Amino acid sequence: MMAELGVFALVLALIVALVQATLPLLGAQWGIAAWVRLARPAAALQCLLSLLAAGVLFWCFGTQDYSVLYVAANSHSDLPMIYKLTAFWGGHEGSMLLWQVLLACWSVAVAWRSRALPADFVARVLAVLGWVSVGFLLFVLFLSNPFLRLVPAALEGKDLNPLLQDPGMVFHPPLLYMGYVGFVVPFAFGLAALISGELGAAWARWSRSWTLAAWGFLTLGILLGSAWAYYVLGWGGWWFWDPVENASFMPWLVGTALLHSLIVTDQRGAFRSWSALLAICAFSLCLLGTFLVRSGVLTSVHAFAVDPGRGLFILCFIVAVVGVSLWLYAWRAPELGTGGGQFALLSRETLLLVNNVLFCAAALAVLIGTLYPLALDVLRNEKISVGPPYFEAVFLPLVLPALALMGCGTVARWKQGSGRELWQRLRVALVLTVVGAAVLGLTQAGSITPVTLLGVALGLWCLLSTLAHAVQRLLPAVRQGAGWQRVARQPWGWWGTVMAHAGVGVFVMAVSLANGLETKRETHVAQGQSVEAGHYRFTLVGLSSVEGPNYDAQRAHFRVSDGDQSWDMYPEKRAYRVQTMELSQAAIDSRWTRDVFIALGEPLDETGQAWTVRLQVKPWMEWIWMGTFMMALGAGLSLLDKRFRTGRQRVPRAARSAVAHKVV
Repeated sequence: MMAELGVFALVLALIVALVQATLPLLGAQWGIAAWVRLARPAAALQCLLSLLAAGVLFWCFGTQDYSVLYVAANSHSDLPMIYKLTAFWGGHEGSMLLWQVLLACWSVAVAWRSRALPADFVARVLAVLGWVSVGFLLFVLFLSNPFLRLVPAALEGKDLNPLLQDPGMVFHPPLLYMGYVGFVVPFAFGLAALISGELGAAWARWSRSWTLAAWGFLTLGILLGSAWAYYVLGWGGWWFWDPVENASFMPWLVGTALLHSLIVTDQRGAFRSWSALLAICAFSLCLLGTFLVRSGVLTSVHAFAVDPGRGLFILCFIVAVVGVSLWLYAWRAPELGTGGGQFALLSRETLLLVNNVLFCAAALAVLIGTLYPLALDVLRNEKISVGPPYFEAVFLPLVLPALALMGCGTVARWKQGSGRELWQRLRVALVLTVVGAAVLGLTQAGSITPVTLLGVALGLWCLLSTLAHAVQRLLPAVRQGAGWQRVARQPWGWWGTVMAHAGVGVFVMAVSLANGLETKRETHVAQGQSVEAGHYRFTLVGLSSVEGPNYDAQRAHFRVSDGDQSWDMYPEKRAYRVQTMELSQAAIDSRWTRDVFIALGEPLDETGQAWTVRLQVKPWMEWIWMGTFMMALGAGLSLLDKRFRTGRQRVPRAARSAVAHKVV
């Protein structure tokens, strides 16, 4: 009866979510303290019930209960135990239950960490989170139930999708979903402020840490997903502008803009309208990504191809959430205002505002490129695909100026700023950037394109301008003999900013070099033959048969040589027994300055002694992962800031002498 216990737990969770969504909201509106106090225990109980349902599903996978339809469709007795458990989120139904579980966990985290905040405001926040939970619980129970019985029970499972039988899939979906779902928290804070009319800087200050956490998790999730695509799919690339990849990238772009807008709202009391709108847009794009992945409208290796009825429910849910949110925003828009007073053209506020506009425009460009083929298919029954040429032509002109402005924004002053002051602070970084780009262009003349050189220069500019900001902040204290004490006194939030911006610079340089200087070759090779790619020689020494837990494979033995150095690499071509699916397992030799990539294609004869192969030499690939990790680490360091740990209600500088703005 374990599956029935899981259903019962979800039904109870739905009832509790309805209580959480209604009574605290009405209690805050009507001044009924007892109803307001229900918000926190309701969130905790809903979380426990959701975790119970998740535990039951884990139990069904661990015990190989093939009387549960979802388990029979996504597991097999030969599947390694780690993949039996991670098959929890390997299909549509389990992934939606994971979404609900993480949403409940975020809700209880908000309930626990918001004890210093006004009770009425927290009740409204938790009520908004409750309404979102109601929507997802209804969807899980009636359209996506992972506990449906299979009668009669299957004797054996159908196995997990071979593409998901990878260590990266153990961590990638939970981290990505933590970021996706996490953006519901700033959304809830924004809606609570709109409902109550408390439209000052306080709600932005309270939601900054949650936005940081969601953004950091989403960054890690995208990192692991890109790495998975790089070494599992056998294409030798890490980003393909796939529609499902775009589904996670769009909320990341808007979330980046939201994060910077909340900083200005917190520090200066400005951008209140921007922050509220961006909080709505970030979560709306997360819901849109859920629709794209699960509605069946997309064909992708990342998508869950399901029936249109589920997509229709999600689409209606998006319309309801976005419609109510934008109605509230329009209702309160006259009272939101901009706040913060006037600021100069080259002030930090202006630079951040321009960057926010560019990030949002970039997200809109990605959205158009993702949805246009779908719209054309619906309206004119025409099948087209929008690939990298479109995104490179539209996306890059918007992001490149944002990178240039990012270097200035780190050192610009609040309220006031001048070109002379920026030049004094950034002239060394600018000169070093120009010199570095010139040296690279001269040493790689003939092999580096202007676009690659521009990308490297902008990445170097982001890195050096960030270092210039750090030096200018710390150097005076070092000269006065109080260097280490000054370093120790710097807030973690500042260190996080430095780390994240430096990570952007490292990432941009690595992407530019990896894409601009890579060597690709698709050829065929027989046993004993050698081929060359770049300045590397690849010799096929031999082939052997390998038996895995649930697959059979042909393993190739390559000897790779570079001058006096040589090493062995072993790519595989796997044939999974149950799903009768073939998958190329690439061999990658990673060093700090380059990756050597080998993927087997198809055999050229019946003996299997000659194969097509994909050979690639990709420079600086490790630094792509390093730069992305630095960005996520920056978010983690910022969360160590005392303001985020204690929840102190610091008054922003621009409003220390004024009362909080509240609309009656």
